[in-house]
Amino acid sequence: MRTHIWLLSILLLAAPASAEPKKLVIELTTLNLMREKGIISQAEYDSAMHDLADSVGEQAGESTSLMVGKWSTTFYGFAETDLNYDTTQSFTDLPGNTQVARPGTFTGDNARFTFAVRNSRLGFRLRAPEYHKVRASAQLEMDFLGPSAATTESATFTSPSFRIRHFNLKLETPIVDVLIGQYWHLFGWQSIYHPNTVEIQGVPGQIYSRTAQIRVSKTIKTDPVTLEFAIAMMRPVQRDSATPEGEAGVRLAFNKWTGMTTAGGAGTSIQPLSFAVTADLRHFELAEFSAAPKVTVPKTGWAIAADAYIPLVRATKTHRSNALSINAEYSWGLGDADMFTQLNGGITPAPKLPNPMMVTPAPVYTPNVDPGFVAFNADGTLHLIQWQSYLFGVQYALPALNGRMWVSANYSHMDSNNSRLHGDAAKTRAAEDWVDANLFADVTPSVRLGLEYAWFDDHYVDGKDAINHHIQLSAWYLF
Repeated sequence: MRTHIWLLSILLLAAPASAEPKKLVIELTTLNLMREKGIISQAEYDSAMHDLADSVGEQAGESTSLMVGKWSTTFYGFAETDLNYDTTQSFTDLPGNTQVARPGTFTGDNARFTFAVRNSRLGFRLRAPEYHKVRASAQLEMDFLGPSAATTESATFTSPSFRIRHFNLKLETPIVDVLIGQYWHLFGWQSIYHPNTVEIQGVPGQIYSRTAQIRVSKTIKTDPVTLEFAIAMMRPVQRDSATPEGEAGVRLAFNKWTGMTTAGGAGTSIQPLSFAVTADLRHFELAEFSAAPKVTVPKTGWAIAADAYIPLVRATKTHRSNALSINAEYSWGLGDADMFTQLNGGITPAPKLPNPMMVTPAPVYTPNVDPGFVAFNADGTLHLIQWQSYLFGVQYALPALNGRMWVSANYSHMDSNNSRLHGDAAKTRAAEDWVDANLFADVTPSVRLGLEYAWFDDHYVDGKDAINHHIQLSAWYLF
């Protein structure tokens, strides 16, 4: 009996202790805390802040992040309310590049007041644990500015359409970075050079556009400078062209020379002095100018842009009073209207087809492309619509408040050298000038107020100017 007890004791002592079941750890945290605890590297943190910068800026570091095991999802965005007064009835809550109604018309001689929340934004950034030095993430970002099927004014503003802004995945490797999905156009190296304005973007003359793409980029970073190269295959601007759009760019940043900047109204961050040059190449295959087309007419469009951000009085993360900076953007392009919000310039895509036999109904030409890119002459010759734009902005942080209150001002100009050839002179834009001035104040780190005055001057081909005065008061809750 004693022998049996002794053997049993040896077996029990030799048996391995039962392993405790693994627990799935779920935690609410922030990007800042994850970096401080070493859960994410500085490179992962910088990547996340870059993705969220134009929406919530530095507030992204405090945005709520849900950790499940080694995975995390950051929830971010803002609730925005906009009150707009316009001296014409030209715009909704988003003026963009919409034409100003001419004086002497009902909409040009009467005012409008708009109260809306449609620019409010929701976003999720998903992060996977690093795998063999490859970092994977995804961004899902939406707002409520989508096309509305509503039949009433009330429904448009109280039940707005939810739409996609960004939906993409990103792979960051030691060799190159790859982005697949919908994101900012590489053209204009968006959103780093977006101007600071209370007005909902994109403002007149501002490159502001997103689309589906496959982008490959390479960043060479040293202590003094960062050099970035990128190429991208974009969704074709006309699917019937059967040819993807192509873009490429290079950007140089001086890391030690930093300033305070805000993209739009919400995305405040510290950015370095930088310059970027980008180019776009696109192809069109228009159905011939006929009621029953049999062949296509090809045209190749292109555009180039140059951007700069220059801190004149520097700012850092801890010192921002008196920070002063300027931003500048120039672009020239053929068939690139989609790079600018709501731009078509009143262009007539094609004249009426000849009808010598006076048949009823009259023959109609239906273009197989969105309006604003190209136009036919009466003889069937196809032309690309040309647009040139430049935009300048300045931002100044008031003294003693360390960046909690600041002012900004912007000026933009757009013109076309051939719009006059393709439309009614009383309806077609030759050029537009736009100026605004803004005052911002951060009541708390999460609550921001902004006030803007803007002046729109639309120059029509017949020499008539249409002017709109715009006042906007906005409030944001950043999360």
